[in-house]
Amino acid sequence: MTANPTRTPTVETVGSASAADTVATDNHDSLVIAGRTFRSRLFLGTGKYASNGQLAGAIASSGTEIVTVALRRIDPSATEDILDAIPESVLLLTNTSGAIDAPEALRLARLARAAGLPEWIKLEVTPDPRHLLPDPVETLLAAEQMCREGFTVLPYCPADPVLAKRLEEVGCATVMPLGSWIGSNQGLRTRDAIEMIVAQAAVPVVVDAGLGAPSHAALAMELGASAVLVNTAIATASDPAAMAAAFRLAVVAGRSGFLAGLPTAGTPSASSPLTGFLG
Repeated sequence: MTANPTRTPTVETVGSASAADTVATDNHDSLVIAGRTFRSRLFLGTGKYASNGQLAGAIASSGTEIVTVALRRIDPSATEDILDAIPESVLLLTNTSGAIDAPEALRLARLARAAGLPEWIKLEVTPDPRHLLPDPVETLLAAEQMCREGFTVLPYCPADPVLAKRLEEVGCATVMPLGSWIGSNQGLRTRDAIEMIVAQAAVPVVVDAGLGAPSHAALAMELGASAVLVNTAIATASDPAAMAAAFRLAVVAGRSGFLAGLPTAGTPSASSPLTGFLG
């Protein structure tokens, strides 16, 4: 199985880059993962799109530079290859989606390498299809072995500060704690834990799963997350390209707010002085 080398579609971008889109690079605030620099802090999943055309439009509108693709969905014999919707300029992050334990995740990563796909792996180990929660023990075991074998590993994990630190220590390039259950659109149900993970992390923290609205992505960025990964909320929207553009702006706004220094919550305080009124 080999990757299709010609996968740049012709698409129309919804919206255009604005001054806000360049705030991160203007402030020398690019995202760096495993020594590679990215301008966009929005990653896209590729599941649930009705067609390659919708996927290509969402990628263009989002400005993303990283997309995830489950290895099982890459079919060189298919009449519509999902790789055809992904521009060459966008990094393909192979996803071990469907793996139920560490050995299966490792097998999928090695298959991706043998197929000539990038050695960047989104590690997912989800043994129970009812809730798709990541297995912390098997995830750590798989991550440790993948890092030994030279893969760049971005693990999807529970929002557990202890596990996140262990994943970082074995050599993962990022940690990717869930915001809430995959596909649930419930937002940051794990907010307090994510704040703890961000505070201790020496690698980028990418909030993954459950972000159902642009406001959820903005909040994750305001908390100090380095990036977010979104799939269902964009792919199942009435207009995926327009929703991708909305998430793009939300990520920029949230990151800008974080860099500007958000005020801490407190007791009521007048915004205007209470003395010196005009007579």
